[in-house]
Amino acid sequence: MASMIELIKELRDRTGAGMMDCKRALEATNSDVNKAIDWLREKGIAKAQAKASRIAAEGLASVKVCGNKACIAEVNCETDFVSKGEKFHKLVDDVIDATLASNVKDIDAAKDVTKSLFTDATVSMGEKLDYRRFEIVEKAADQGFGSYIHMGGKIATLVVIDKDDAELAKGLAMHIAANAPKYVSDKDVPAATIEHEKAIALEQAKADEKLKNKPENVLQGIIEGKVRKLLSESILSSQAYLLDPDKSVAQALKEKGVNVVKFVRYAVGEGIEKRVDNFAEEVMKEVK
Repeated sequence: MASMIELIKELRDRTGAGMMDCKRALEATNSDVNKAIDWLREKGIAKAQAKASRIAAEGLASVKVCGNKACIAEVNCETDFVSKGEKFHKLVDDVIDATLASNVKDIDAAKDVTKSLFTDATVSMGEKLDYRRFEIVEKAADQGFGSYIHMGGKIATLVVIDKDDAELAKGLAMHIAANAPKYVSDKDVPAATIEHEKAIALEQAKADEKLKNKPENVLQGIIEGKVRKLLSESILSSQAYLLDPDKSVAQALKEKGVNVVKFVRYAVGEGIEKRVDNFAEEVMKEVK
C-alpha cells in the first residue's frame, strides 16, 4: 500500500494542488486518490491552469514494424504516473498505427491525422499530451529490422541492417539503446563537428604546460588523437559490442558479413527542459 507521502505526490501531480491541500483531501476521503481529486475540485482548489502552458516531458517511445516499413515515435505527457497507464499506452499504439497508415512526412502532418486521438485522450487523462516526433523507416526485402524498447518505453531503438538476420538486428538494437551512439561509422561524422572538437582540443593543449614545448607536428598529432578517441565513443562501429564486449561492433558485423544501414534512437524527454521539484524539501517547508 502506498504511503501518505506517495499518495500526496500522486495527487499533487494529477491536480496541481498544494501539499497541505492534498493531505487534507486524502484525510477527508480515506486516502482514495480519485475521491480526493473530486474533493479538491469541489472545493475549487485543484488548479485549472491551461494545459497548453504546462510541460509534457514524460511519456513513451515505441516502435512498430509492419512488413518492410516501421515507425518509431515519441508521445509525451506531464507525469510518469499517466505514462504508465493503460490509456496512455493505447494512445501511443493508436498514434503509431495512424501514422503508418497515413504515411505522413513530417510532424505537423502527423499531428493533423492524429488530432482527434489527442483531443479525446486529453479529456480522458486530464494532462497536456504532445506528439513530439516520429520517423517512418523503410527497408528492402533482403534487409532486416531490429527494434528494442527499454525501461517500459523510456528508450526505443530501430535499426536496419543489409541482411535479414533477426538475432543480430535485435542485439544491435539493444546495444544502441544502452550505448547511445550518434553515428554509424566515422564517415558519418560531419566535418563541422570534427573541426569544432579540434578547436576545443587545441585550446586545451595550449593550457597544458606539458605540451607547450612540443613541436607543431607532434602537437597536431596529439590533438587529432584526442579528437578521434572522443568521437569514437559516439560512433557505433567503434564501440565495444554489448553482447560480446571483447569485440567492437565493427568486428561483430564483419564476422557476420553485415553492415548497418541506419538506426534511430529516441529517449523520452531528451532535450526538453523539465520542471524540477525537490519533493522532500517541499514537504519540510510545509510542515515547519
